[in-house]
Amino acid sequence: MSKEQDYVIPDLLTDTEWLQNNLSNKDIRIVDCGYWEAYKRAHIPGAVGIPRDHYFKDPDTNRTFISNPEQFSREMTELGISNNTLVVAYDDFGSLWASRLWWVLKYYGHHSVKVLNGGWNKWLSEGKQVTGVKPHIHKTKFDPVIDKGILATAQQIMDIDRNNPEKIVFDVRSDAEYKGENDRGNKRAGHIPGAKHLEWLNFVDKENSMIFKSASEIAALLAPLGITTDKEITTYCQGGIRAAHVFFVLELLGYKKLRVYDGSFREWGNRQDTPIE
Repeated sequence: MSKEQDYVIPDLLTDTEWLQNNLSNKDIRIVDCGYWEAYKRAHIPGAVGIPRDHYFKDPDTNRTFISNPEQFSREMTELGISNNTLVVAYDDFGSLWASRLWWVLKYYGHHSVKVLNGGWNKWLSEGKQVTGVKPHIHKTKFDPVIDKGILATAQQIMDIDRNNPEKIVFDVRSDAEYKGENDRGNKRAGHIPGAKHLEWLNFVDKENSMIFKSASEIAALLAPLGITTDKEITTYCQGGIRAAHVFFVLELLGYKKLRVYDGSFREWGNRQDTPIE
């Protein structure tokens, strides 16, 4: 069984061959989710770049929380994404930022989104066409419909019973962040008490364009943590980006009870009323 076939929801992904065959499809908006300067140098033909914040964070909250509906609607409109557009997102770092766009679109009610497995690195390694030409964007209208069920707040995290094995808080930061050895500029360092931990990079194949590992490989990594499809999982990191990536990974495997703590440790570590280990 191929890696593409053993996911429960494989349609969340697409591959370079499919995208190559659909570059001229006017109903698709390809989004390069990497850094703007890199996008300007070269990108997949027809792809638009993100000139502002490719994390889709709210500048009014010092980029702690997700873009508000008005901000996100404006950003999507400027990228030519309507409620009916099929979005194909990619980046050059293990789909980290592409997964973030996928999750923010999902939060705002848009589910017609695919992540390009292997992204820019796989596209380049196969010698496929690249360009520095920006496409003409026909601005559209995007109406956000919020799905609060996939976002967790600090209060919801504090309300979780640590003795309830059915509810898991999943820290996907680096080992140093989890152990409190790297405070990332926060006032306090460490992790949310009782959080399970495994860094997000474990879910991609670093030797193969950082494509997603197979469902069986991922499940084997999650099993020792007690992270199974019947549990309610809340992911967090420093700013909700890596957490969104792991949310995407878990959804690939058919997890249904998922949330991202979007404020993550950027909020948690800078408050005085949040417990830390």
